[in-house]
Amino acid sequence: MDIKTLVLALALGNLSLCAALFFFEAGARRSGQTARIHATWMWAKQCQALAWFLLYCRGELPDFLTIPLANAILFAGFALDASALWEQAGRRVWRNYLVPALGAGVGVYVAAWLLQLPAGGRIAIGSAVTAFFFLAGAAALGRGWRSGTVLRRYLVALMLVLSAAVLARGLLSLPAMALEGLNPVAVQSAGIVALYLMMLGNAFGYLLLVREHEHGELARLEVVDALTDVPNRRGFYTALTPWIALARRPGMPTALIILNLDQFKRVNDSYGHSAGDMVLKAMVDVCKKQLRDSDQMGRLGGAEFAILLPRTSAEDAGMVAERIRQAVAALPVKAEKAIINMTASLGVTTIRAEDSTVSLFKRADEALQAAKQAGRNRVAEAPAAIL
Repeated sequence: MDIKTLVLALALGNLSLCAALFFFEAGARRSGQTARIHATWMWAKQCQALAWFLLYCRGELPDFLTIPLANAILFAGFALDASALWEQAGRRVWRNYLVPALGAGVGVYVAAWLLQLPAGGRIAIGSAVTAFFFLAGAAALGRGWRSGTVLRRYLVALMLVLSAAVLARGLLSLPAMALEGLNPVAVQSAGIVALYLMMLGNAFGYLLLVREHEHGELARLEVVDALTDVPNRRGFYTALTPWIALARRPGMPTALIILNLDQFKRVNDSYGHSAGDMVLKAMVDVCKKQLRDSDQMGRLGGAEFAILLPRTSAEDAGMVAERIRQAVAALPVKAEKAIINMTASLGVTTIRAEDSTVSLFKRADEALQAAKQAGRNRVAEAPAAIL
């Protein structure tokens, strides 16, 4: 396959990837950040498709279209590729770093063309700019290498190898670096093949990473409450299970607090569910400020929450519960129609050696009901175990 055919394959390949992403997105409802990342990636493929078509038409169109302009658009496509990967990693660095790098790369290449530098020099500059953006994308994928998935590590390795191949193509294009007996056409063909493999690896890798992220998010939502971003009932029970097992051993006890917002239904009825959601999120935030990093808060349902306090006595747990009660009572939530003040009732107990999940929550709930029957906005502790 000659170089021109490979260039055409790159143009058609990027165009087909744009179509694939369009149908991949059809009917899907993405969040703002996810939609923005997909838009960046699609712009990258459109730029690359246009650039490769211009390069394919070299000799038939004016040189300024098929050399400086085509390469500038191609560099922009590679920069947007790296930007999409950085946005997926949670950092929009393209505004601070990749845009200036793109401007510098385009400027150097255009200057080389205007100064009529030999073709080998322009190829070396273009290869260096291309490899830079490939390495920038690899750096985005390499964030959190130790905890990264096998797919992510494979893509990093692939991008590093192909970046090295692109750089080697640029170096071997320089007359001073040319090796005796090395066919220049073969060097350029190998470089184009590396770019083709990068297109395939980047594209399918990106789509697989999106799927991987969505599957991970679905798995997370199985154990995390979407509104308050704390464990749901299932997630909290999972975190609680080992502490129930440890309670059978001697040592510092572990405490459990059940919290319920007083008369929360009135908030939803009077101000709407959006105001109720604001109250719940504000309450969780203020509770977290009273807890240690090792403590765990979870949502059991509605306005009822559980708080696990590892290695905490009943007396200390009561003090924590009182701090939380005061913090909630002092928390005004600004809704659209009013400023809402809330109170909470809390039941406190510690895990006993004979406890199961059912008996533990039954005792904590009885303490919570005692707090409500005593007038709400107070803390009640479960009776101590009878020895």
